Amino acid sequence: MAKPKISSDWLGGCSGCHMSFLDLDERLLDVFALTDIRATPITDLKHPDEDGVDVGLLEGCINNSAHIEVAKMMRERCKILVAFGDCAVFGGVPAMRNFFDLDEVMRCGYINTISTDSEGMVPTDPELAVPQRVQSLNEVVKVDVFLPGCPPSADAIYYTLTELAQGRIPLITGDYLNWH
Repeated sequence: MAKPKISSDWLGGCSGCHMSFLDLDERLLDVFALTDIRATPITDLKHPDEDGVDVGLLEGCINNSAHIEVAKMMRERCKILVAFGDCAVFGGVPAMRNFFDLDEVMRCGYINTISTDSEGMVPTDPELAVPQRVQSLNEVVKVDVFLPGCPPSADAIYYTLTELAQGRIPLITGDYLNWH
């Protein structure tokens, strides 16, 4: 039996979920023995295989047009899609922006900060098209597994990946969410 292929990517967030993945430490060897890790932000391959993978993990919220494209590509190429961390599950800290006017937030971030140079301006590059609201992953694509946590603990990630590698959908309960 072939090992399941796993890919991951990050959207709007801090990359802490992938750092927590690396916190598996020596258990990474168990995950590597059970799976075929393909594209990730921390490998040379950056996109899931065109012919698809078994599991995709997406960290971060939907915060611009590029994130929408990545989420849709990941959904198309993955049999099982995991919302990886609080930002993917419900928008996380970046969703706090939703309580403010977008133009005000952009002015604050690009013009009114102490670190902004005297010619600071809000970028207008179409690739940075910012939606009015930060969205969770399931607001844009179908999600099969929700792995909350900011970031999820290494134990919860290990449990999730080993269950998926063995063909089971993980039952993520409070026991896994409370591990540190």
